Amino acid sequence: QLQASGGGLVQAGGSLRLSCAASGRTFVRYGVGWFRQAPGKEREFVAGIISGGGSTAYADSVKGRFTISRDNVKNTVYLQMNSPKPEDTAVYYCAAGPRASSLYSEYTYWGQGTLVTVSS
Repeated sequence: QLQASGGGLVQAGGSLRLSCAASGRTFVRYGVGWFRQAPGKEREFVAGIISGGGSTAYADSVKGRFTISRDNVKNTVYLQMNSPKPEDTAVYYCAAGPRASSLYSEYTYWGQGTLVTVSS
């Protein structure tokens, strides 16, 4: 089970950190991805991290601004959002699967989503 949190209202150029907390001892074996969905748009990949945390991937739109990391002792994955833009406004979801894919169909478990609103 995944629980996403940390969303809220942030000004453009500020910062926000999202958390994805997991229950269960097997979380360390899973790749984790963050996805987002804005109103009227399809869900899109934001960032992913492999089970060991040694490799990450980002969508071009967030590269250099967002950082994904994980703490396997705390069973938590983070998404640090620096210099967010109004176009980053969306519901953010975390997901866990066999590997950190950019395809949402390859994830098995999903969190409930947390809303991020970036004001200009």
